[in-house]
Amino acid sequence: MEIVLKNGTEAFKAWENPPAPIYMQFYFFNVTNPLEVLEGDRPAVIEIGPYTYREYRPMEQVDFQENGTKVAAVNIKTYIFQRNMSRGPESDLIRTVNIPVMTVMEQFKDHSIIANLISAYIKSSGEGLFTTRTVGELLWGYKDGLLTALKAFKPDLDDVFGLFYKSNASSDGDYVFFTGQQNHQDFARVDTWNGDSKMNWWTSDECNMINGTNGASFHPVVSKNETLYMFSSDLCRSLYVLYEEEVTVKGIPGYRFIPPSEVFANKTLNPANAGFCVPAENCLGSGVLNVSPCKQGAPIIMSSPHFYQADERYVQDVFGMRPQKEEHQTMIDINPLTGIIVRAAKRLQINVNVEKIPVFEQTGNVRTVIFPVVYLNESVVIDDSSARKLQKILAQRDVVVNIPFMLIGLGIILGGVFMFLMCRQKVPVVSVRDRR
Repeated sequence: MEIVLKNGTEAFKAWENPPAPIYMQFYFFNVTNPLEVLEGDRPAVIEIGPYTYREYRPMEQVDFQENGTKVAAVNIKTYIFQRNMSRGPESDLIRTVNIPVMTVMEQFKDHSIIANLISAYIKSSGEGLFTTRTVGELLWGYKDGLLTALKAFKPDLDDVFGLFYKSNASSDGDYVFFTGQQNHQDFARVDTWNGDSKMNWWTSDECNMINGTNGASFHPVVSKNETLYMFSSDLCRSLYVLYEEEVTVKGIPGYRFIPPSEVFANKTLNPANAGFCVPAENCLGSGVLNVSPCKQGAPIIMSSPHFYQADERYVQDVFGMRPQKEEHQTMIDINPLTGIIVRAAKRLQINVNVEKIPVFEQTGNVRTVIFPVVYLNESVVIDDSSARKLQKILAQRDVVVNIPFMLIGLGIILGGVFMFLMCRQKVPVVSVRDRR
């Protein structure tokens, strides 16, 4: 099996159009005590989900470059709602933080005249710190009144807001990957993203590095003591995973890799993460990442679901958080010989930084809190057809590896047969004459 990205190889086919079904599940956090939160109480939320979508993610505009050593492509992702795998329809209502309002308030809090005008508009429109919207609106977008009003003064402003607005039937950017032709370790490694070989959102060169693959595939011959790197456009950063344990998926042996807690640790525990403090020196605790620089300034904080592996205070700040390793950890199961992913689950939570802003009465006496909005579980398990193909490859490989032992075994057996035949020949023949 040739593990290189070039036309006609199995590896290229699977990379270009993954055969295994990928599912994206969303779990929302419904706020049950909005009035109490405005009075300074601890927020209480109930998890509602999943809302499940089948995800299609072919590589398109594929263009081989530099004698086949690199390949350019865009990864178009399309999401199709699966009602039978969901808690309810996309019309289910969710009460959550009003992200457009919170974003606008954050951006204008230091401009008192504009802030007072915005505050008056919010009050007159009946909007507030919380909003009730359908699952479909929150994910894919709705026209927001406040953003429409601001558009009159800032025509280039988009007045539609959605957590994954413009993410359906679109790509997360232009990639150039290494094909692995020169070095198998470079298979599917990202060379550039949107024309750049590094990011510019963070405050250190190390944090701005684009490392590893895009997480959809890995190089062949993976060892247990390896550090596997990947770039996540969702998190606007690179991260790494380490070996945890051996697993078996549909009869295929795999190594489970997980991101260790150091990846999202604060700068005290992991000084290399100091560059993720934005602005510089404005550092959050462990397990959370301020991604506002790459989300048009929206006060978005990313974490693992239910603040798994984050500082305990984030778990305690919101009633209803119950972090559990099995449900909330990101993991990747890789067949070590081929580098093929046999099972994976990427789990991320989108939160909003909520705080009292005196110039906006809409914030009341709210506590400063990292407020959970939704978490996603993007998962895949190798399909039966691919599993059978992979089992054949692994069986052939076992035959090749075991040929010397089989020959030795065959030699012993043949030697035994030969000895047996020799012994038989030496049995004395009793003639008729002797019998007499």
